[in-house]
Amino acid sequence: MKRKYPILFSPLKVGHLTLKNRIISAPMTFPILTSDGCLTPEAIAFYELRAKGGAAVVTVSELIVHSSTGKYYPVQVLMDASNAKDSLATAAHAVKRHGAIPSMELSHGGKYSLKNAENPISFGPSDEFVDGTQVAREMPKKMIVEIIEAYGKASSLCKEAGFEMLLIHAGHGWLLQQFLSPATNKRRDEYGGNLENRARLALEVIDKIRSVVGPDFPLELRMSAEEYLDDGYSFDEAIQFAKLVESKIDLLQVSTGAHEGSFDKTHPSAFMERGVNVHYAEEMKRNVSIPVSTIGALNEPEMMEDIIVSGKADAVVMARALLADPYLPKKAFAGKDQEIVRCYRCYTCMAERMTTGLRICALNPVIGSEYEASFVHPTVRPKNVLIAGGGPGGMQAAITAAERGHNTILCEKTDELGGALKAVRRISFKKDLFQFIATKTILMKKTGVDVRMNTEVTPELVEDMKPDVLIIAVGAEPIIPPLPGIDSPKVIIANDLPDKYDMLGAKVAVLGGGLVGCETAVHLAQEGKDVTLIEMLHELCPDANPRYRPLLLDQLERLVTCKTETRGIRITEEGLVCSDQDGNESVLEADTVICAVGQKPLRTVAEKLRICAPEVIEIGDCVKSGHVTDAVFRGYWAGIDID
Repeated sequence: MKRKYPILFSPLKVGHLTLKNRIISAPMTFPILTSDGCLTPEAIAFYELRAKGGAAVVTVSELIVHSSTGKYYPVQVLMDASNAKDSLATAAHAVKRHGAIPSMELSHGGKYSLKNAENPISFGPSDEFVDGTQVAREMPKKMIVEIIEAYGKASSLCKEAGFEMLLIHAGHGWLLQQFLSPATNKRRDEYGGNLENRARLALEVIDKIRSVVGPDFPLELRMSAEEYLDDGYSFDEAIQFAKLVESKIDLLQVSTGAHEGSFDKTHPSAFMERGVNVHYAEEMKRNVSIPVSTIGALNEPEMMEDIIVSGKADAVVMARALLADPYLPKKAFAGKDQEIVRCYRCYTCMAERMTTGLRICALNPVIGSEYEASFVHPTVRPKNVLIAGGGPGGMQAAITAAERGHNTILCEKTDELGGALKAVRRISFKKDLFQFIATKTILMKKTGVDVRMNTEVTPELVEDMKPDVLIIAVGAEPIIPPLPGIDSPKVIIANDLPDKYDMLGAKVAVLGGGLVGCETAVHLAQEGKDVTLIEMLHELCPDANPRYRPLLLDQLERLVTCKTETRGIRITEEGLVCSDQDGNESVLEADTVICAVGQKPLRTVAEKLRICAPEVIEIGDCVKSGHVTDAVFRGYWAGIDID
């Protein structure tokens, strides 16, 4: 059978092991572990899902080899936990039963490790001080030897537990990179100074692991091609380091970044092109003889096929893309690209760990609930389900209910699906989010949902259709502030912008500094407009997640004139009249004023429907205006909750 991406799905020899395709699931930490550092059933289900989805290798993250000095999160997988081996074995077994290779990432935090009673100051390659206070202590040679031995013990444990590959983390600013970097390694002994000395710890760690696992066991090394640090190593030195290790490993994974100040380089943002880091792997591959893999915002099978066909890399590594759709490999293998849910790089998966401590995905409601979802089965009592509203929550509810065997009808009162997501149609850095509408539309058709456009769900319609379950997902509507001139033809409501692009003038004022207003302002500035953003509060985009917000603020600082603690008070022929905190008025000249002051739930519509069926479920923005994450999550579980 002819495949759409024959090279992406061709075997790859890594040492004495053959991978079934060229797709590797990158290490991603799952935070729900036992207090002593063992994998839980929830964590194992998290990793197993990517094996079910068709990845050739699934990398479990991250085994801390020396728990007293190496932990950099409060709870991590530890090799000296009481049930470490059997929990690791369960994970390896879960991955293997789906035909994937289980790999384990080995790591140590070095100077970024958490302080504890035993070690009130963390250990790194050198002493470090900040404002006169010591924040890291030079690691003594006795401890270096102890940590090298710990890498060996961890490797032995993983091999005994059934792991068939190991990833040695020597990038992203952790211990081995700290020793490699002249920015952090100021030692004067055999572990500091020239490149060979700075690479010594990594080489000794690899040698120790090799002595334990044997010559035929595949070893992968992750390294950063660029540190983005003042006085850090150069890319040329990174290549020289790769040449030092190539005879000792079987696969070289080329990433970037050094923990501090390079988050958006290690995890490329939506403001960057996809595949932005591929050129590093391409150059590295010219200089070493072993297979090289590339990582960084890879999402499209066509691009990944081209990367391998053109010789830029031998394999592709994905993290966020396999959260948004763990079945991306299987869908690409079958040539069903249109069914892939694309990651839109919102950073929800990482930001959530900073707030609730969970690992979730904005577009995939199963992430973080893999274990619970494994107990969901098709219904034995199909019901007639009516869904009011074709936004992200309504579409997800329809798909989930139909997949479980319910007779599902979705009614959308307009001629277009997508709800609030339609507003991002023209925003270049949100194109993957807009594509979510088309993908879910295809999946609704595939699952047999009866979609009825230009059909408003009213109490009369519900009475006529007599559904067993009514899911209300009617969304929200824009808040229109009662300002003089708000009905001027030069005013565009943010939701309507995609359809009114031809009305835009050269000078644009954006009223409202929440997430929608800020993203709109950045997009219009990228399009060449002269944009000024007005916000009555003292800070911008407080509703953006803590990983995405700093990057969005950076774009605003570079591209947009922003005025906080300023109110828009009326729209005139000249533009937007504003008032500062002291009541001083000024005129902001503008050809167009974009109103983006927020959304309010369509409660009047929801209230009319909430007693119209035997079972009624309300989801999404009609309950509380929020992000797509909330709507999709609640839509999924609404479909599950139908008995």
